[in-house]
Amino acid sequence: MSSPAEPLAPVEPSPGARQLSRGITATWWYTVTAVMAFELALVASWALLTLASDLRGIGGLIVGVGGLLWCASTIPLLFDYRHRLDAEPGVRWLRLVVPLLIAVAYGIAAGAVVGSWQLALMPVVQSLVLLNWPRGVRYKVVIAATIILACLAVVDSALDVSDEIPLLVPVVYTLFLPAMTVSSLWWWDVLITLDRARASEARLAATQERLRVATDVHDLQGHHLQVIALQLELAERLLPTDPDAGMEQLRAARISVDEARQGTRDLALRFRSVPLGDEIANARDLLRAAGLEVEAVIPADSGAAPASALGPVIRETTTNVLRHGGGRRARLVLTRTDDGWRYTIVNDVVGDVAQDAAGSGLDGVRRRIDEAHGALEVNRHGGEFTVTVTVPADAEEAR
Repeated sequence: MSSPAEPLAPVEPSPGARQLSRGITATWWYTVTAVMAFELALVASWALLTLASDLRGIGGLIVGVGGLLWCASTIPLLFDYRHRLDAEPGVRWLRLVVPLLIAVAYGIAAGAVVGSWQLALMPVVQSLVLLNWPRGVRYKVVIAATIILACLAVVDSALDVSDEIPLLVPVVYTLFLPAMTVSSLWWWDVLITLDRARASEARLAATQERLRVATDVHDLQGHHLQVIALQLELAERLLPTDPDAGMEQLRAARISVDEARQGTRDLALRFRSVPLGDEIANARDLLRAAGLEVEAVIPADSGAAPASALGPVIRETTTNVLRHGGGRRARLVLTRTDDGWRYTIVNDVVGDVAQDAAGSGLDGVRRRIDEAHGALEVNRHGGEFTVTVTVPADAEEAR
């Protein structure tokens, strides 16, 4: 009895996709850090000003320690905001009750200690700004909150509740905290929108390409199959009465089959073939996106090089560098020889990974080059791994 099949290993994302993902994640942490810095600086300013008038430090301790607890309670709100595009519309109040209760409790305690209505409302306002409001509502909340905080600042000044504390700095900071928070989150919104647009554009391009391929295959095969069907039907009718004419139709059907097969091969070659200069440029951009320092030498007459022979080689060797190289530099060179073309890719390697790649990943390259009557050389010297491919100028015809 045969052994059960082993589960397939998960497909790892490409280095370019990993780099883009790391960039998006880093931007998110910059955003979180900026918002938390705003909140902590505001709590510190209120706590220091409270300590300036309360030498015993009880009021400052309430404002400072309570402020740290409130800042920690806004972290779940920030992460809920990050995933708001994948969540259901509206605000999930039940999951956010605890952070909002902490904001209310801290506002009441700190406002009572300092004697400021603005400080009493600020934690609640900031927590409300971070909620997952429907489109267009959050900016209205920010405008309303700013107006309310400005009015409360005027009330604090009119009541003159604390002559000992100069409230100008924390009052102004508190007034602009919602706007500064929204400005930081806006940059994150822009990045997410651009990333999703890029992904949608890539999916749309792939879908359009599949539709184009399907249309071309349908037109090509539909025509030939219809002709073959008619020829076979005619041969079936003629064979009993006119065997020679029937055999002629069978030969014509066989020719139609060969034409359909050749047409399919030409169609596939047309979709696979890309100018060799573009292939090398794409490989260079891919390696650079993966974080490598890349130098590419592309001659002006690269369009005359056999793309069908060297194109798959360029793609396969680029993939090997990404999967097995582990280094930081690469060099891609295409040159013309007396009777053909030579492509060389050199990259620095780490450990023995390149030897494994030479034993497996380059087998497909060797078969392709043998079909084109070319030569493949694989060398490792010091910390560099070199693949050199030479093909004759008529490699297209050989393949």
